[in-house]
Amino acid sequence: MKIENQIASSVIASVKELYRQDVPMSMVQLQKTKSNFEGNLTLVVFPFLKISRQKPEDTAQAIGELLVRDCSAVAGFNVVKGFLNLNIAKEAWVGLLNDMHADEKFGEKPVTDQSPLVMIEYSSPNTNKPLHLGHVRNNLLGWSLAQIMQANGNKVVKTNIVNDRGIHICKSMLAWLKWGNGETPESSGKKGDHLIGDYYVAFDKHYRAEVAELKNKFMTDEGLDEEAAENKAKEEAPLMKEARQMLVKWEQGDEEVRALWQKMNNWVYAGFDETYKTLGVSFDKIYYESDTYLEGKAKVEEGLEKGLFFRKDDNSVWADLTQEGLDQKLLLRSDGTSVYMTQDIGTADMRFKDFPIDKMIYVVGNEQNYHFQVLSILLDRLGFKWGKELVHFSYGMVELPNGKMKSREGTVVDADELIATMIDDARKTSDELGKFKDMSEEEKREIARVVGLGALKYFILKVDARKNMLFNPEESIDFNGNTGPFIQYTYARIRSIMRKAAAEGMALPAQLPTDAPLNDKEIALIQKMNDFGAVIEQAATDYSPSGIANYCYELTKDFNQFYHDYSILNADTQEEKLTRLVLANNVAKIIKNGMLLLGIEVPERM
Repeated sequence: MKIENQIASSVIASVKELYRQDVPMSMVQLQKTKSNFEGNLTLVVFPFLKISRQKPEDTAQAIGELLVRDCSAVAGFNVVKGFLNLNIAKEAWVGLLNDMHADEKFGEKPVTDQSPLVMIEYSSPNTNKPLHLGHVRNNLLGWSLAQIMQANGNKVVKTNIVNDRGIHICKSMLAWLKWGNGETPESSGKKGDHLIGDYYVAFDKHYRAEVAELKNKFMTDEGLDEEAAENKAKEEAPLMKEARQMLVKWEQGDEEVRALWQKMNNWVYAGFDETYKTLGVSFDKIYYESDTYLEGKAKVEEGLEKGLFFRKDDNSVWADLTQEGLDQKLLLRSDGTSVYMTQDIGTADMRFKDFPIDKMIYVVGNEQNYHFQVLSILLDRLGFKWGKELVHFSYGMVELPNGKMKSREGTVVDADELIATMIDDARKTSDELGKFKDMSEEEKREIARVVGLGALKYFILKVDARKNMLFNPEESIDFNGNTGPFIQYTYARIRSIMRKAAAEGMALPAQLPTDAPLNDKEIALIQKMNDFGAVIEQAATDYSPSGIANYCYELTKDFNQFYHDYSILNADTQEEKLTRLVLANNVAKIIKNGMLLLGIEVPERM
């Protein structure tokens, strides 16, 4: 039994004996004792004063005396006003360390057949361009959240919705037809998503040139002012007209257009898969908007028949959300075509048919907050049991020190390029610090990969997801401070200690004896490690991977301070040596498991 649970049960029994009254477990408030007071855990006594009808100090004293008498985990106590500071017996700390030592997944809850099913949507790319820095943050948050929800005992389905239809796709297709000369990923040596992205940029370049030329013409020939001339030029530009015609053909199922669309999308998917694999993320199920938009239209028509929505005179379909304090929301245009909301309804319908979803989490940027507020209302109205409680895991934008990302002009921060740069920087930094001594070229490459990706992921995930963030590649690679490499290096250092111990013939015991020696720093480390389960639970409650990241950093810092103050392999006695080896081994285990919840690998050597 956990120390806190053991003490809480004893507190309830003590209150019953002292004041003849049963109290619920929720009334027992235990917290870490503040560093300027003596003790390990503190019981807040104020909730019991109505029952005791005594001063806070007297109530605390009475409960403390019974805890020392009846609870083996409590060795002593002191009272500070309404706070009962408890000294935990060393035997209890040893028992807790043994429990950790026996549990490879300490702090995590098992998934069972009865576990609720949580579906998490993330990534959501467009098939007209490669993934960029914003997608990196999205994918890392989605993947980490999936690991955290699973560690809290949920079944998890990781899903992706690919935006593979619409005018933006037609722009890339049309540009390739006009200027591609049959270019392929194989002939160009480019990843498919990069190749298609180049044609999206090319379309925009030619389109802007057309608009500029037409604008001048309309201003000169027709005497229009600048704004009117530009608006007319955008409408009249031949390229945009062709793209719209192509979209109409796609909607009508034109064989030629559909075949080109399929071919170019497949190039993009192959490119995406490569990036996902490098980034270490994957999906259990991928949906495509080209499939879901028809489902959405059908669902909206069904809602229309049931009187949930209404049709305007121009034949468009709307939802009236004024009773919810919002406005009216367009669901189908007058020509019957769908909007994003329709597609999201269709995707939800398909998913609900595929899986018995208990909770749905959408990992999407905060610019879509209103969209998901509306989607929640509409899904609830349409009868989805999780509609009202759907979670929009809303995150902020990510920028580089040299400014915001720009789309269309081809100046986005490319995900593949960023990952390659991070790995290259990790290689250079490790070389400069002399961390690659006696390693093969293959091992150097692997460690550079692990450290580079670890630096990228940790730097992004340690920030509260709701905040906009500045990603600084140079800061992220630092081997000191709150960074991924600092934590990875500490893990590798502990693994090195364990290898040296094994070489000296020291095997870790299955359990430490109850009288194993422990000093205050070691007890503080055990107490910190014991927080891991609560941190995992809080991260799921808050939908916040940053809680895990910052816990891993704090634990790493505490271990390094301990290691600075006390030798492990040169401890004074064999008993101390074994105790510290078990302690270090479990710190490494929790660091490894915590970092895995962030999608970050830890190297055995560095």
